[in-house]
Amino acid sequence: MLAGLLAGRPALAQLPDPAAQRLGLVPLPRAVTAPAGAYELPQKISIYAVSPDERNVANLLKDMLTALGKPAVLTTSRAAAQIRLATAPAAAGPEGYRLVVDRAGVQITAAGGAGLFYGAQTLLQLLPARPGARVRVPYVRIADQPAFRWRGAMLDVSRHFFPVEFVKKYIDFLAAYKLNTFHWHLTDDQGWRIEIKKYPRLTQVSAFRQETLVGPQQLFKTPAEFKYDGTPYGGFYTQAQIREVVAYAQRRYVTIVPEIEMPGHSVAVLAAYPELACKPGPYATWTMWGVNEDIVCPTEPTFRFFEDVLTEVCALFPGPYVHIGGDESPKVRWKESAAVQEIMKREGFDDVEKVQGWFNRRIEKFLQAKGKKLVGWDEILEGGISASATVMSWRGEKGGIEAAKHGNDVVMTPTTNLYIDYGQNPRPHSPYEPLMIGGYLPLDKIYNYNPLPKELTPAQQKHILGPQANMWTEYITTPEKVEFMLFPRLLAVSEVAWTPAAQKSYDAFLPRMGQQFARLDARRINYRVPEPLGLDSASQVRQGDRAVFTLRSLVPGAQIRYTLDGTLPDETTALFRNTLAVPLNRRLTVRAVTVAPNGRKSAPAELLVK
Repeated sequence: MLAGLLAGRPALAQLPDPAAQRLGLVPLPRAVTAPAGAYELPQKISIYAVSPDERNVANLLKDMLTALGKPAVLTTSRAAAQIRLATAPAAAGPEGYRLVVDRAGVQITAAGGAGLFYGAQTLLQLLPARPGARVRVPYVRIADQPAFRWRGAMLDVSRHFFPVEFVKKYIDFLAAYKLNTFHWHLTDDQGWRIEIKKYPRLTQVSAFRQETLVGPQQLFKTPAEFKYDGTPYGGFYTQAQIREVVAYAQRRYVTIVPEIEMPGHSVAVLAAYPELACKPGPYATWTMWGVNEDIVCPTEPTFRFFEDVLTEVCALFPGPYVHIGGDESPKVRWKESAAVQEIMKREGFDDVEKVQGWFNRRIEKFLQAKGKKLVGWDEILEGGISASATVMSWRGEKGGIEAAKHGNDVVMTPTTNLYIDYGQNPRPHSPYEPLMIGGYLPLDKIYNYNPLPKELTPAQQKHILGPQANMWTEYITTPEKVEFMLFPRLLAVSEVAWTPAAQKSYDAFLPRMGQQFARLDARRINYRVPEPLGLDSASQVRQGDRAVFTLRSLVPGAQIRYTLDGTLPDETTALFRNTLAVPLNRRLTVRAVTVAPNGRKSAPAELLVK
């Protein structure tokens, strides 16, 4: 069916079908037709499901329908059901699906559970965001499948710790928009977050720091300016909690990739086990950010430690991948270490960087014996890697391109396009944004990213597994701040990961994204309200001695409020209606904000008119 619906599509980007636009689906499906009409669900819904995957998806769908005021039950009678889930061989791959809504009801067909689940997520977007007396589903025929196998997002819980319930909610965010990989950054200099039964001091000592740096470290000129909050901080997940989260993700067809940092970002390990260092301690779990020169020494006790740790980690996480970090590992201590010099002499290394490559390959061999694949940040290329290692390209695309040319699998996650801890306002450290690490990553720069570098041949591009967005949390201290940084940018990430580049259009994406805000409101997600569009020099129209602007909001039902005197607009200032005419005979600052239906305001769009 997919091939038939896609027949005749041009290779170049084009606007989506009007039907797809009207439905407001994110990410954009491959092929949509929407004939006139709608199917009205009864007050009590029956869902047909027989196989284990069908029943799993049906139970999840039942819970979601109940939240909309439509109680549902499972049935094994196809004739009695209004929603039917069916597993059948399909050309659309393991995650593809077909969704048909017509006078006979709703039919979702897929090769397996993942496809059924994604079809159910699309169905939910066709339903009202909030409970209502009538629930009508528009007639559609959708054939869909993802562009990439790896569609990921990372959450750093080391710098700041997040409870199990929020980790589950984060997984829900990914699953709702068809992302299938949760990269869980569990260890770093500032905290070790996973219980390892053989090494209890990791949760007694390494999971806690004495205090935390206050303010933007990157703006301080000297350590004398550093100030700390004086409050002990920490936390960890028990193995029972890890299993609980893993099971939660599995039901939603999300694979968890645990990250256990080595050999760098390991000072928290040394705080508990200083004998693993190249020089005597004591050490303390780090209280600031950045890169620490104190890293584990690549000696036999260190290998035994990480092999023991990974033995427990591999038993907890059934997914195929384990991430070992491998980034930002200064070699100052290794260069000073007699033990490392002996390793270099014995192995015939003339460069200390090769010691890390040797370290990584030895860890990879151990992981392979456990049935796991090694993933590391792109620094693992510098010491040499095996052909089976997977590279996560974060320092731009260069490392990923090099790795793909060598035949290694690659996940594209460049800072320039997918670091969603970066700011969302062009003004550095804007007073209208929460404290953040810096950088500027607007929605359009994420959306327009193509994970397939043009420098690669089609054969080499097959090694690009897909994209991943990263949420580092040095300055993101609460679940509410995570949500603010995540939404609506996660919607752009989902379309980068799911929809082929040839079908993407930023201008067409924006109104579809706008239709998602009511759903975010219904789930009480603390999204960032986008600024009004149209207040910029390129958008102004000169009419005599005036500049005329036409403003618009991306949030349906929102108001736009503005000021001309440089003050911050709010609910009491002038309301934008059709156009805004500004005199050109004097300098003035125009500011406009979006006031969303929920009462929350955007940061101001600003323009100096002169």
